[in-house]
Amino acid sequence: MYHVKALKALSVISLLLAIITFTTACDTKTQSKNSTIRIGFFPNITHSQALIGKAQGQFQKALGEKNKIEWKQFNAGPAEIEALLSGQIDIGYIGPGPAVNGYARSNGELQIIAGAADAGAILISRKDLKIKNLKELSGKKVAIPQFGNTQDLCLRGILKENGLKDITKGGTVEIVQAENPDIKVLLDRGEIDAALVPEPWGSRMIKEVNANIVLDYDSILNNGNYATAVVIARKEFIKEHPDIVEKFLKTHVELTEFINNNREKAMEIVNSQLNELTKKPLSEDILTSSFNRLKITYDPERNSVVDFVNLSLDTGFLKQKPDLKGLFNLDILNKVLKEEGRPQIK
Repeated sequence: MYHVKALKALSVISLLLAIITFTTACDTKTQSKNSTIRIGFFPNITHSQALIGKAQGQFQKALGEKNKIEWKQFNAGPAEIEALLSGQIDIGYIGPGPAVNGYARSNGELQIIAGAADAGAILISRKDLKIKNLKELSGKKVAIPQFGNTQDLCLRGILKENGLKDITKGGTVEIVQAENPDIKVLLDRGEIDAALVPEPWGSRMIKEVNANIVLDYDSILNNGNYATAVVIARKEFIKEHPDIVEKFLKTHVELTEFINNNREKAMEIVNSQLNELTKKPLSEDILTSSFNRLKITYDPERNSVVDFVNLSLDTGFLKQKPDLKGLFNLDILNKVLKEEGRPQIK
């Protein structure tokens, strides 16, 4: 009898130990997962909140000592989307084109949680070609930095409005893809006729190869109210760590206000970060010109992103229209804005 009771007691003790071990392991796993927040960004003026927050430590301060931020630098949207899809980063500053593609590819597992920047791109022509009517782009070769990116979609929207199309769609405009530094060389040599490029490259090409402005930043799309950079996050991360996302977005909003109220200081910090990260700071005139064509915001400009989706469908970058119901998750952003007495994003 005693032997049976002893066995039962041992069984109960073993079960309790197993439960404690499992619970401890889960807690450890949760703590480990919570300890590092991975944030993706580009060394680009359109990601100014990230550059300033990284340089001055506002994000780290907001998240506290228990949460360490690991900054991940990218130079292209597709690479950052791959990192988000594979769980290598949790939150990222990125262009709206790649954000939409990531949302579609992941079946809604990536969501836009805020805006970062609007506009900041111009349509230019080579020095010996002045275009006064956009229909004059017919028969011309026009460059963009990357097929399917924000500038490419903006260009295709401009062509559509003017009854023009890419030659691959039976039109008369040849659209070519090239890196921004290469676009500058091609424009200077006269090997392309025009280009739609982001800042600071637009200002650089005007200064360095005497490019002409065909359309300035506020004439490209929606009077300049179109998203150039947004903040995207993994749906799983938002669900599991709403407190961290809230602290992040509160800081993002504060940094947006800081930049808009302290442009000179903000430009100085951004340029310092560009120097540190790329060893290529901008001259003061290029920096000023670039910022003047940019709107720093936390509004993701929902309508413009939907326009980009439709343009992606028209051009075949998206094979079928995704259900956009879950593309934007602005609940936490609006909570932050409401608590600070700011207008919420509809």
